[in-house]
Amino acid sequence: MKDTQINEIEKTLTALKHGKTILYPTDTVWGIGCDATNFNAIEEILKLKQREKGKTMIVLVDSIQMLKRYVYKIPSTAYTIIEHNTKPTTIIYDKPMGISENLVASDNTLAIRIVQNDFCRKLIRKFKKPIVSTSANISGERTPKSFSEISPEILKGVDYVVNLYQNKKSTKPSSIIKLSNNGMVKVIRE
Repeated sequence: MKDTQINEIEKTLTALKHGKTILYPTDTVWGIGCDATNFNAIEEILKLKQREKGKTMIVLVDSIQMLKRYVYKIPSTAYTIIEHNTKPTTIIYDKPMGISENLVASDNTLAIRIVQNDFCRKLIRKFKKPIVSTSANISGERTPKSFSEISPEILKGVDYVVNLYQNKKSTKPSSIIKLSNNGMVKVIRE
């Protein structure tokens, strides 16, 4: 299994470095992803998902250290949430930086999650940049709970499909919490 994972990380890295889109297992559901700093790759995902303009996507990082490079100021509440969360939790931060502009919401915020999944963490660590994570479905359709539920349109629409964990059932999407630098906390999705 370890050799297979290493091989898949290498193939996925090659795709990401060439501005390609990927379909991959995250710490929640199967996701469509790409380099979070690549405007054109993000546009490809938006087109594939038939996503309305202005609706943003989640970005995955491998650590607090990487998070610090992409958020102007991390509220102290975020550290507490990250330290104590027992399930995947995405936090919406004010003033993201170093990310492609088509990922940033109109209110200058960005949803970021520190991954808890071994494959994703290793992939992001080797890539040295955050990657996009959006559910593997057309916007408005049900989120697939397993690889077998992903539509042929999505499977054919991405450039690379990770060949790992395809028999695993997903749990559910992450919790989403919005934090503002003024101290406000709002639960968007539990």
